[in-house]
Amino acid sequence: MTTHLHPETLIASAGVSSDRGQNAVAPPLYLSANYFWNDPCEKPQYDYARSGNPNRSQLEEALASLEGGARGVITSSGMAAVDLVLNLVEPGEVVLAPHDCYGGTHRLLTARAKRGHFKIVYVDQTDLAALAAGFAKKPKLVLIETPSNPLLRVTDIAKVVDFARQVDAFVVADNTFLSPALQRPLDLGCDIVVHSTTKFINGHSDVVGGAVIAKDAALGEELAWWANCTGVTGAPFDSFMTLRGLRTLFTRIERQQATASDVVDALSQDPRVAKVYFPGLKSHPGHEIAARQQSGFGSMFSVEFVETIDVLELLRQLDIFTIAESLGGFESLVCVPAAMTHAGMTPEARETAGISDRLVRFSIGLEHGADLVRDVLNALDGAAADGNVRYLKEQAVGACA
Repeated sequence: MTTHLHPETLIASAGVSSDRGQNAVAPPLYLSANYFWNDPCEKPQYDYARSGNPNRSQLEEALASLEGGARGVITSSGMAAVDLVLNLVEPGEVVLAPHDCYGGTHRLLTARAKRGHFKIVYVDQTDLAALAAGFAKKPKLVLIETPSNPLLRVTDIAKVVDFARQVDAFVVADNTFLSPALQRPLDLGCDIVVHSTTKFINGHSDVVGGAVIAKDAALGEELAWWANCTGVTGAPFDSFMTLRGLRTLFTRIERQQATASDVVDALSQDPRVAKVYFPGLKSHPGHEIAARQQSGFGSMFSVEFVETIDVLELLRQLDIFTIAESLGGFESLVCVPAAMTHAGMTPEARETAGISDRLVRFSIGLEHGADLVRDVLNALDGAAADGNVRYLKEQAVGACA
């Protein structure tokens, strides 16, 4: 009898041959909004689609298995997943978050705090002194985002967990950038993992969704109760499609991160590049931590270009890369965080986080590495500003967002 399955086998077999109605090998799609009861006093496993659905259950179980968790909850989006865990915090309690988190997360936390749902404290979680000062405020919930979006800062998860245990705080890790294929935060002591399944989990840029996975079954049930109560659960078709995309996760990521390394190597040697933010580089300040807590460096990186390069013109000159928000799909994407993914942060907050107007974020897809390198180098040739640098802050940012 098999007692342990490799993660690749888990996702390849999730839900397969489970249909007892028609003996379908691939799990069927269940679109019904409600389910019949055999007796008014005998509640079936599924009664109403907001509360439960076979497709959602299959995806929840698959992701919980991959992350090493006891209970998963599928939500309608990644932001719904982040918002779901905030139900664990009472008014007056403190949420400790990274100062350089995803712009949508920063916007949500700031807005909720302004309404008195909790107190928010932003700190540089890679700075132990700043981290200690944050924990001195005795947070109830700590949000980790590692590697961070978009600067790829690496937080030492084990150290954050050590701090959190001293104040009895929940530790929530956003694992969107790496997925369980490259990092398993629950194994490092976190209580909860959140994902935007829109990204690497689905991998095809055609479904929006989120996931929350709890290490403890009771905590998972509490989160599932809140998800049903607030109605943030994912739709059946979205769950069906996401599980379909999940099956190729390991194959996609293996190729994507190998290509990303090739593109980073080429750009790191180009004099028009001021700095590359990629944990796979030995020069990256978080390289050793990443090597210890991750099983790979991923396919996301950001680049700061020299001042003679007009970054907006650079994006316009690209042919293969697509200018778009999101990440982790089969297609290579590029964006300017200050104008796009992090436009919801104030300029002051972006400056504090180190997100400059000249920063460009890359998400590497499944194209051939040589073609992607050539695309960027050709775009660089056409983006030289010849001393007449047009900074992003001088542009109509709204037209670019």
